[in-house]
Amino acid sequence: MDRRTLILSGLAAGVIGAAPAAFAQEADPADGPRTYSADEIINATSDFLGVTAEAAGAAIERIFKQNGRPTAYIAGEEVSAAITIGARYGRGLMYMKERETQEVFWQGPSIGVDVGGNASRVFTLCYNLHYPDMIFRRFPGVEGSAYMVAGLGVNYQRADGITLAPIRAGVGLRLGANVGYLAYSRKRNILPF
Repeated sequence: MDRRTLILSGLAAGVIGAAPAAFAQEADPADGPRTYSADEIINATSDFLGVTAEAAGAAIERIFKQNGRPTAYIAGEEVSAAITIGARYGRGLMYMKERETQEVFWQGPSIGVDVGGNASRVFTLCYNLHYPDMIFRRFPGVEGSAYMVAGLGVNYQRADGITLAPIRAGVGLRLGANVGYLAYSRKRNILPF
């Protein structure tokens, strides 16, 4: 075997041997969770909520500008009602790249100057959620701080460095402001606490 063939075969073996390691490293969840791009989230949001990509894009652009790329999202439905004291119940599927889809339930009480009820489809962006089990806790939130972008309501919930940004589109009549929390769980709970 001549020297040139030996060098080329050595380089080929090195490249072939290094390639699987590079791909394995890219897919290794120990390096941290993979994130979703704005285009992926806009498409998923518009499909799920049944709104145009432009409407979804306006809300997503604002959330991305404030928080960056999400590590997960939850697509689900919820109902809520209040006469000063209220309750909210929801159910959805949580998606994370390179993880199995997981069913998630949420419920929570609220109190405030608030009256009415509504049913919504909810698309929640999750930030700093490195493992699926990190979602199972209480997230306080202020519903009066919600803002409307292209007919979609958005507010934030934060706990232990994790930020959730629910985007809601639905029907109903609800007026006022409230404070409360949402507790995320593996099973449906009847009591909102």
